[in-house]
Amino acid sequence: MTLASKLTRRPIPFEPEAAGAVKDRFASLPGDLQELVISTAAGSPYLRGLMLNEADWLEGAFEAPEAAVEAEISGLSAVPLAQLGSAQRRAKRRVALMAALADLGGAWPLMQVTGALSDLADAAVDTALRALVAAEVKRGKLPEHAGPTAGIVVLAMGKMGAGELNYSSDIDLISLFDESQYDADEFGEVRAACVRVTRRMAALIGEKTGEGYVFRTDLRLRPDPSVTPVCVAMEAAERYYESIGRTWERAAHIKARPCGGDLEAGAAYLDRLRPFVWRRHLDFAAIEDAHAMRQAIRDHKGLYGATLEGFDMKLGRGGIREIEFFTQTRQIIAGGRDESLRVRPTMLGLDRLAAKNWVTQETADLLKDHYIAHRTVEHRLQMVNDAQTHALPKTPEGFDRIARLSGQGDTEAFRREISERLEAVAGLAEGFFAPRPAGEQAQPAPEHDLDEHPIVERWTTYPALRSDRAVAIFERLKPDLLSRLAAAPRPEEALGAFDGFLRGLPAGVQLFSLFQANPELLGLIVDIAATAPTLAKYLSRNASVLDGVIAGDFFADWPGPEALQEALNKQVATAPDYEAKLDAARRWTKEWHFRVGVHLLRGIVGGVEAGRQYADLADVVLGALLPVATQEVSRRHGPPPGKGAAILGMGALGAGRMSATSDLDLIVIYDACGETESAGARPLATRAYYARLTQTLITALSAPMSQGRLYEVDMRLRPSGRQGPVAVSLESFETYQRGDAWLWEHRALTRARCVTGPAELTQAIGAVRESVLSRPRKPAELAQDAADMRARLGAAGTAGKGVLQAKLGPGMLQDIELFAQSCALAAGRPISVTAQQLAAGAQSGWITAQEAEDLTETHGLLARLQACTRLLGGESEAETGPGRALILRETGAADMSALLAQMSQLAAQADRIISHALTQQGAKAP
Repeated sequence: MTLASKLTRRPIPFEPEAAGAVKDRFASLPGDLQELVISTAAGSPYLRGLMLNEADWLEGAFEAPEAAVEAEISGLSAVPLAQLGSAQRRAKRRVALMAALADLGGAWPLMQVTGALSDLADAAVDTALRALVAAEVKRGKLPEHAGPTAGIVVLAMGKMGAGELNYSSDIDLISLFDESQYDADEFGEVRAACVRVTRRMAALIGEKTGEGYVFRTDLRLRPDPSVTPVCVAMEAAERYYESIGRTWERAAHIKARPCGGDLEAGAAYLDRLRPFVWRRHLDFAAIEDAHAMRQAIRDHKGLYGATLEGFDMKLGRGGIREIEFFTQTRQIIAGGRDESLRVRPTMLGLDRLAAKNWVTQETADLLKDHYIAHRTVEHRLQMVNDAQTHALPKTPEGFDRIARLSGQGDTEAFRREISERLEAVAGLAEGFFAPRPAGEQAQPAPEHDLDEHPIVERWTTYPALRSDRAVAIFERLKPDLLSRLAAAPRPEEALGAFDGFLRGLPAGVQLFSLFQANPELLGLIVDIAATAPTLAKYLSRNASVLDGVIAGDFFADWPGPEALQEALNKQVATAPDYEAKLDAARRWTKEWHFRVGVHLLRGIVGGVEAGRQYADLADVVLGALLPVATQEVSRRHGPPPGKGAAILGMGALGAGRMSATSDLDLIVIYDACGETESAGARPLATRAYYARLTQTLITALSAPMSQGRLYEVDMRLRPSGRQGPVAVSLESFETYQRGDAWLWEHRALTRARCVTGPAELTQAIGAVRESVLSRPRKPAELAQDAADMRARLGAAGTAGKGVLQAKLGPGMLQDIELFAQSCALAAGRPISVTAQQLAAGAQSGWITAQEAEDLTETHGLLARLQACTRLLGGESEAETGPGRALILRETGAADMSALLAQMSQLAAQADRIISHALTQQGAKAP
């Protein structure tokens, strides 16, 4: 399309008399296009000169502006070194001219304008570098095998990296060379040649000649520029960033992009640098660093001016840099966890942040609108005389010129719009960056004053407060924190629990910064401390789980096992090695485990639903780690013989009702299909192979690593218990269950289910289970065995258990579940849910329907109680600690005395029902 067909606006002539020569030269242009060039010439001496110098080219370029710009850029690759400087300057004049006219005429949006200038910069860097490398090779200063780039890559930083160059931008570059492409004895000579190439490249592009310049270049963003050469070995750069890289350097690398030379080596380098730029955890300490950088820039440049005259649109309060800092800091905070936030352009970054709820869509749209407006004003300032400026004019005449070039005939309205936009941006930025004054977030004055409490006075001795920076941030938090603690139902207990949390923190800056940026998170911590001290202590050792709270969907509905499996599989798959996969699984699981606990604590879910969610998590972890363990064993010993292995979940896992502290009862079953050994480089006999796989899985689940452990594993329910092999073949499992298993093992089998494994194998295991559980049983034998089991459990007693323990004793959880399993066996039905088993007991005549309902009600109450006590850290903690409110809410009791009385009454009733049923069934003739 022609430029004329896309015009939507034009400047207002500022000096009409100055445009006479342009008017004469372009008299043959169509009306709208002619008015654009004349009004532009009447406002910009620089563009007026370009139009006259490049008139012949411009007339043809108007017919297809995008193609004309692309031809200028791509044509540089064929120019020899002797003519390259001149060709690049000609291309710069033409691309800048067309971009300016397309911008002023509204034909190109901002990103197309800045993109054209950035594409030109890329081509200038790449063509200069390749031509200079070829010259060094020809002179014998680089070895023949150096190739066309000599392993040099130039990284575009800042606006160039993001494709956002303005008209008079300098270009920020980092030049590196890949020393691994050379032998050690070549290093010195190669480095010297790479430095020469980089210096000459910068000169070729940046020197101002009679034909102008291409781009001013700045190489000072490289590591430690005061002592390093202009071209740095990649390994040295990596060591620098890994050891002493600073937050501003991380922020700079958000926009880093290979733009010239060995692009593949550059991409690999940035990939290796990813852990430096993108931290694994949410990095709220970056807010403090960014605020300090903003303040330093303002103080150094004197950017607190109260008027618009001379105001810096880039660095001033509410200016372009504020929007970039706002966006990049949030990207730094969350980009380590969310790869979708790792984008270079500012406006795209705002869109991604809004999509992930780090900012509202309204805020993102406002900032994008202000960014476009600010950048447009910046461009108009630079168009006048091709000056590297961001400062608004200091004279009324200067403001009139910029207003007219912007198409605004009312200069005061133009000034008002700029001021309003600057204030709007400043308000958004200050709300994010500026540290809150002490006490600003404080709650209404509480009844209790904790400020001089002895516990508070010793906080300064804790590891988390050993640095001045941590103390400074914490002091800003302290009034709000103490106010919240004092407002808790039991302030002393809440303070003591928070003290346990603070005392256990190994460091504080990162977490305190997170609290400062998210006051609602501090409220959650106080809530946890006031309700569940054990959970607060867990947090002090695993503070990274708080990342999940502010990731946007922490309080959303449970996503379900399929979505969870997909998420964990992705985390594991992207980890680079075996141990990293295990650590990734631990981090992910801890966040979700914590979420379930908080949801139960806050009443978002009840105890029964929390139990199902804990079981979902265990299912997902096993589903992710069995393939990881299999891959690890296969690496050494070949793929699994036969159909592979499956995991049969037993106990609470099998029943789909776990607690915060449940371990995993597992049986590993395999089907070798007659194969006697694996087919790897170091083959193992089939039984040994699956034993190795099982041990690898147990280690993956239970070994303490940098991220802790996942679960304790119990495999005593496998055939023959501790004496049996850790993995059992399908054939052996079936033989044992049909002929050798004890009756109590069949009871346990009622709660079993296949959690993960090959579909064909899990179906076969399920068929064995159904067949075993469906066979006829003698009621008297079942009843007698259950009675004997009750007697043995009763003899073991409940000594040392708190009065709130819900599991042991007549009529308690274990007793009801044992009886329910007997009911399921008597009915010959392979069902695992306790309520369904009791209903089956009623259908087969063991108990009445009312008794089944009574037992189910008692079981539900005790299950909810157990879910709470396990979350709170045990029965004794629940009895005396601040978690009583949670227990009363979950059980519906008025107070603890009423709950204990209700438990006693219901347990006695359940005991009577079970005892009577077993006596009745035991008396039946065999």
